[in-house]
Amino acid sequence: MKILFTGGGTGGHILPIVAIAREIRKISGSKDVEFFYLGPQDDFGTMFLSQEGIKVSKVLAGKLRRYGGVKAILQNIVDLFFFVPFGIMQAFWKLFVLAPDVIVSKGGYGALPATIAGWLLRIPIFLHESDSVAGLANRIGATFALKLFTSFPRTKNLSLEKAMAIGNPIRKEILAGSKAEAAEIFKLKGGYSTVPSKGDKPVLLVLGGSQGAQRINDMLLLALNDALDVCEIIHQTGEKNFDQVVAEAKVVMKSPKDALYHPRPFLPENELKHAYAVSDFVVSRAGSGIIFEVAALGKPSILIPLPESAQGHQLENAYEYARTGAAIVLEESNLTPHFFLEKLRYLLHNPQELQKMSQAALSFAKPAAAKTLAQYILEYLKS
Repeated sequence: MKILFTGGGTGGHILPIVAIAREIRKISGSKDVEFFYLGPQDDFGTMFLSQEGIKVSKVLAGKLRRYGGVKAILQNIVDLFFFVPFGIMQAFWKLFVLAPDVIVSKGGYGALPATIAGWLLRIPIFLHESDSVAGLANRIGATFALKLFTSFPRTKNLSLEKAMAIGNPIRKEILAGSKAEAAEIFKLKGGYSTVPSKGDKPVLLVLGGSQGAQRINDMLLLALNDALDVCEIIHQTGEKNFDQVVAEAKVVMKSPKDALYHPRPFLPENELKHAYAVSDFVVSRAGSGIIFEVAALGKPSILIPLPESAQGHQLENAYEYARTGAAIVLEESNLTPHFFLEKLRYLLHNPQELQKMSQAALSFAKPAAAKTLAQYILEYLKS
């Protein structure tokens, strides 16, 4: 049995693929299942997928840039008339030789070559849309798909006739963290091995994400000294920003507050799950993956959408989720240290409000999304 995944190449596409592949392995219990991935060049994705035993092949992929300027227009022409057609031809040949039983697309521009080539070869295609507003690539891909799956109950720009809202696939392992392990890993100062005492400060987890983390970092650094008066902070800075953030934090913080700040360049799965477990509150970008992880864990959150996200999907995601009462949205135009601190202090000093947000998050959550999609794929292949 051969299952081929494809996607746009960002973490938002890759990590759900990992979650789905893990569930297929668990359910099938078969060593005969082979996993493949076909998509654009992406070192991050290649590393994660290879660790899961998914064989990675690369194809050219082009995308449509919606911002102006001569450079963007020229890049669009090259992509449209060279990269896209050549990528489809590459994908056609690779799929013809591989002959997968099914294609599972996580969407994005990087999925189009495999999706179109798969349709030409009459290979069944299942497409999952992560965001609350479908981008152009997924609107095109949806026309070739046998079945659509969505993360949010309402998804703009997609015909929902053949769609099923299942949530965004997340790795189950991310839900199995330990406060005691977190205390060891991050050298936390509170007594988190059992039940926190009255003297313990709540823990704030800040996840900048791979895109736009610098602006969240800059805001947090300006607010850091005051924020440490009310909470202990675990901060994922981003690999490129780590040294600069650490250096600036040392200047900003006053001893002994520096013992309450725990920066990390990146949180791998075995650390992220423990950071989630010990956190009382999460500040993050508004990618679908993060939203559904935070919801499954029942963590109240402040979401800071990335303004440059395609189709403004992070803004749409954030407000769609915030309607449930589980999160507060801070747009970057309002992202001042003073405003952020006001929101943070208010929430951390109102445990009843945090409890309401936590319950709303759990009510929205769909932690079994990966299992649901895996079961659907396997049942189709057996039929």
